[in-house]
Amino acid sequence: MIRAENGQIKAESVFLFLAIAILTGLGAFLVTEVSIYTSLLVIVIFVLVITSFLSAQVALYLLIASMLLSPEFIVGDLMGKGTGGRGVTFRLDDFLLIVIGLGWFARTAVKKELGLFLKTPLNGPIAYYIVVCLVSTLIGFAMGRLNLMTGLFYVLKYFEYFIIYFMVANYLRDKEQIRHFIMAMLVICLVICVIAILQIPAGGRVTAPFEGEMGEPNTLGGYLVLMLSITLGLLVTSDSMKLKALIGVLVVLIAISLLATLSRSSWLTVVPMLLTLIYFSKKKLVIIVPLIIIALISPFLMPKAVQERAMFTVTQRREMGQIEVGGVRIDTSTSARLNSWKKVLTKDFIKHPIFGYGVTGYGFVDAQYPRVLVETGILGLIAFLALIFSIYRHALSTYRNTSDPFLSGISLGYMAGFVAMLVHAIGTNTFVIVRIMEPFWFLTAIIIMIPTIEVSEVEARADLNAKA
Repeated sequence: MIRAENGQIKAESVFLFLAIAILTGLGAFLVTEVSIYTSLLVIVIFVLVITSFLSAQVALYLLIASMLLSPEFIVGDLMGKGTGGRGVTFRLDDFLLIVIGLGWFARTAVKKELGLFLKTPLNGPIAYYIVVCLVSTLIGFAMGRLNLMTGLFYVLKYFEYFIIYFMVANYLRDKEQIRHFIMAMLVICLVICVIAILQIPAGGRVTAPFEGEMGEPNTLGGYLVLMLSITLGLLVTSDSMKLKALIGVLVVLIAISLLATLSRSSWLTVVPMLLTLIYFSKKKLVIIVPLIIIALISPFLMPKAVQERAMFTVTQRREMGQIEVGGVRIDTSTSARLNSWKKVLTKDFIKHPIFGYGVTGYGFVDAQYPRVLVETGILGLIAFLALIFSIYRHALSTYRNTSDPFLSGISLGYMAGFVAMLVHAIGTNTFVIVRIMEPFWFLTAIIIMIPTIEVSEVEARADLNAKA
């Protein structure tokens, strides 16, 4: 039996011994009582819990891999005006996150020094936003505006993203861990790009893998813009020519995949993302000169499908639901978004201005800001914007104060990606989309923890020098 330095048996050893004993008994029972598939599923769940308890690092790598590479399936129907008539959508990473979470809770229960929720600058804003969402949903249920189970399901989905943030923040201790996680995310992005590019010959719009018959090109587009910003940030600040070459290849693959999504809202976010990079970068010409060259040659290289999609906003044939802005007829998709903004701001929001209709208590709105306002009211919008402002303030501080080129590149790229997501949210529910928010909150935890890690390393070096 493995013992600690003080002679006591380590908690991990006790847990592992009990887990093996339970797994043996559970396996014997399941084989005789249920189907082989159910037996394997239960055993896999149990093994993942054990793995998460014994190695948070392995659990987080599994989570990174599952963010964009996990299938989704719909179970039953949701009862709620704000669900868009969809069923309850589960994804493998939802399941994996629950399992990893159980392992994390067990680990923090045994090792109380780890703490359940590490104290970070975002704890308060996150807590306020979740509380407002929960209260508005309960009020909406009490007033008969929504189905309680559906509303709570969506609130829990929001909380799921914050669990990722706290798990990563609790685990990070040094810069090397950050490097490994970022490289893992870039590798997954490379895989996604290859899968997307392989879809191009089939025609149509490319989507992320395992999204069923009706994919979400706009979701993939948002994810690609976020990862493009990270790669560009690293490309600008890195001192390693080898790393620059590898990242440069990934940038090209992301750009091709992003164009193939034919997602106009995602393309639009590239502009503020690049402007943010230029504004905050210390090497502005490194970004500006290539952009000028690309802008000059792009009309000759841009595929016809991309050109037609870009012009579709103002060239769609006359159809019902189109609106005109300054004498220009806008396509039905953009018109629907503009109408939803107008309806929320001028008509429906004022009916329940404080707490809103509750999460899923209002009709489906495919735009983040009016959705937050109409579902959670003024209090919800204030809490949401306070969280956004807090993220921006601390991310900017991290970028300005870090001297490590790699961490500086991540921080710069995150800043640009963050601004891009804010613009993306004008016409999309960006901050509730799983495939965008999981990597976003993983990166947010890294950015928030960089100052703490750097201070800890400085103190450690000072202690070593003092002892020497």
